[in-house]
Amino acid sequence: MVDLSLLAAFVVAIFVLSITPGPDMMFIVAMGGRGGSGMGVMAAAGVACGMLVHACAAALGLSALFGALPVLYHVLRWLGAAYLLYLAIRAFRDRSVPGGEDDAAAGADGGRSGPRPRRAFWQGMITNLLNPKVIMFNIAFLPQFVDPGRGHLPLQLLLLGIIGVIVGFCVDGSVGLLSGRLSRALRRSRRLARGLNIFSGTVFAGLAVRLAATPR
Repeated sequence: MVDLSLLAAFVVAIFVLSITPGPDMMFIVAMGGRGGSGMGVMAAAGVACGMLVHACAAALGLSALFGALPVLYHVLRWLGAAYLLYLAIRAFRDRSVPGGEDDAAAGADGGRSGPRPRRAFWQGMITNLLNPKVIMFNIAFLPQFVDPGRGHLPLQLLLLGIIGVIVGFCVDGSVGLLSGRLSRALRRSRRLARGLNIFSGTVFAGLAVRLAATPR
């Protein structure tokens, strides 16, 4: 169904794009740095699920709505920026030590937000879904590796999207794992833990500004 030469080129291209630091990778590093390897990997899983939703939307042609209705792009862009800013404020206000007594108490107080790894998953997914640039990327990038002569264009797009999600998760999951292991060596110190929270908040705030300041 898919041209093998185009598929090979796509895998190489998506791998290079995946290892290039970007908003999703920085988000995963920040989450892993704050909460450890489990948080980093779960954030990567959430991002991957968001990418899968985008891939399905592209295959169904839903992403083309952004070309017909540009206002939807801007609404989603501002919602994404607002959500990232919310995460930044939470990180700046966090005084707990990851893995310490404060953190354990926060998880045992009724758990309104659920287990931390689960929260990391949903935050990663929502952050990715609210990034309209991912949608525009699918519109511009995926069709370059589709062979119209083979037919079944939606299926070709979906297959490419799924392969992209798998490659991206392998890279992002590794990044989340490594950033979590690094933070584990640092979080014995409350001062360093606070520094990790400030770093995470700065990353989230920077991503919010970047998303809001670049219309396309």
